[in-house]
Amino acid sequence: MRIAVAGGTGWLGERVVAAASDAGHDVVVMSRARGVDLVTGKGLDEALRGADVVVDVSNIGTLNAAKATRFFGTVTRNLQAAELRAGVKHHVLVSIVGIDRVPWGYYQAKLEQERVALDGPVPVTVLRATQFHEFALQMLTRFGGPVAAVPVMLSQPVAAREVAVELVRLAEGEPRGMAPEIAGPEALQMADLVRKVSRRRGPRKWVLSFPLPGAAGKAMRSGGALPEGPGLRGTQTFDQWLAELG
Repeated sequence: MRIAVAGGTGWLGERVVAAASDAGHDVVVMSRARGVDLVTGKGLDEALRGADVVVDVSNIGTLNAAKATRFFGTVTRNLQAAELRAGVKHHVLVSIVGIDRVPWGYYQAKLEQERVALDGPVPVTVLRATQFHEFALQMLTRFGGPVAAVPVMLSQPVAAREVAVELVRLAEGEPRGMAPEIAGPEALQMADLVRKVSRRRGPRKWVLSFPLPGAAGKAMRSGGALPEGPGLRGTQTFDQWLAELG
């Protein structure tokens, strides 16, 4: 099977490429570094020639709702239009658990991306995943200074490589709309995870946990970012990931 990975040079994308290659598939990496611009559509037709399925794990480094919504909507429409021209039969999209319950700007942008994809001309499978283990490290290092401010948030972190393997497994099958959510093996407070990373790996910081105001903060505190029911569960715990991190 020929699998094209949109955002294939990103953190999750590299793991999807590796998982697809390990499974014996022919993999095409789509990114600006490889001459494919998902926003303008440049290079898409050539990249998708002969592709059977597209796995979209592209991302944008902004928390601004309007910018994120424009990016995800544009990329999804461009991909599906090019997929239709190329005869691609399956579009697989990674999304986030809880985006329909946590009214936060970036989450609302991902929710809109799901809608655009599911309403598009190419059959779709959407996999919602909880935050990756690496999210705690990102929160610790996002800003300089001696303090890391972390919102009160219940999380059930999952290994990125386990999400990548599931995305490839879904790509090998028939389109199914909304797939069962994938999460990690245990629900934990995000501030506790950030403290663990700070102590073991650094940088050493005082981790300040604070409640976000409004409906988004309330949803995060009450488990809005956790899976709602039974589904796929990764096996790697946060402590195991941290031990691997060194």
